[in-house]
Amino acid sequence: MAREFELCPGRRVGGDQPCFIIAEIGQNHQGDLDIAKRMIRMVKDCGADCAKFQKSELEYKFNKKALERPYTSKHSWGKTYGEHKRHLEFSHDQYRELKKYAEEIGIFFTASGMDEMAVEFLHELDVPFFKVGSGDTNNFPYLEKTAKKGRPMVISSGMQSMNTMHQVYEIVKPINPNFCFLQCTSAYPLQPEDVNLRVISAYQSAFPDIPIGYSGHETGIAISVAAVAMGAKVLERHVTLDKTWKGSDHQASLEPNELAELVKAIRTVEKAMGSPVKQLLPCEMACNEKLGKSVVAKVAIPEGSILTLDMLTVKVGEPKGFPPECIFDLVGQKVKKNIEEDETITEQVVENHVKKVKC
Repeated sequence: MAREFELCPGRRVGGDQPCFIIAEIGQNHQGDLDIAKRMIRMVKDCGADCAKFQKSELEYKFNKKALERPYTSKHSWGKTYGEHKRHLEFSHDQYRELKKYAEEIGIFFTASGMDEMAVEFLHELDVPFFKVGSGDTNNFPYLEKTAKKGRPMVISSGMQSMNTMHQVYEIVKPINPNFCFLQCTSAYPLQPEDVNLRVISAYQSAFPDIPIGYSGHETGIAISVAAVAMGAKVLERHVTLDKTWKGSDHQASLEPNELAELVKAIRTVEKAMGSPVKQLLPCEMACNEKLGKSVVAKVAIPEGSILTLDMLTVKVGEPKGFPPECIFDLVGQKVKKNIEEDETITEQVVENHVKKVKC
């Protein structure tokens, strides 16, 4: 069983704990603080566990030429990529305001630190855990510095190989044991054939001492529900208020009704996972009483007869008698009274039934 740890105060992940659901607001707030607050309220109302953003210190994430690159996409908020990103980037004070708002309404708040300086700020902001985006998973100096902060970590694995994930494990584990991996494919929107949910099982086998989760960019909720059924202990999905808004992430995001349905479906699946012990359940008793079958006499059986298989058959009987699985154990047993044809074989008519019949 995957190791448990406390991801947020009072909220553990892994083992038999319920799936921790992260609603990735990212930069779908359009650079508008009021929209960001509406989205935090929305994900709280839909039942998610955490509202997550993306924080960058742009001069540390991008070099000058990348920021000066013309950006003519229909999703652009500026003439250059730098102008576009600056429009979407909240200030430190705005992040403090958002975190305070999340605390007031009772939902966990964090962000992906998209560069080392952003991690420094988020550490100072006292987020409960660090989210490592796929773009930094193979950024080993970043990983090492982030792990040394001592906060729990959720590490996505988009664009990475299994060999790289083994390296990530070996770097992080000795420094900070409280982390998990998320299976992820970095495509927006993600097609079903590229999801590869079986990687969840591969991670569970390769890293049995950490929880495994899933970060999805597909449309709809079915694949994410399947990931939870496969054992994902942390689930991350992008969210939006309107898929038609400008921005490349909106199309791969869940609108409020979808997020609410996802949370509901996950909690239903978790209940349905239940126990690995197979047994007759109390809820099955009524059906068993009505339709459960018993061993009955196929022919009239005189007192003192030794039962043979051709004397017996299986039917829904009244009263109940030996269950069908006992029929072979009854063969060779002696009956101590006459049994009529079609009569149920009960314990009272079999000699020494307790000792002789294993059922």
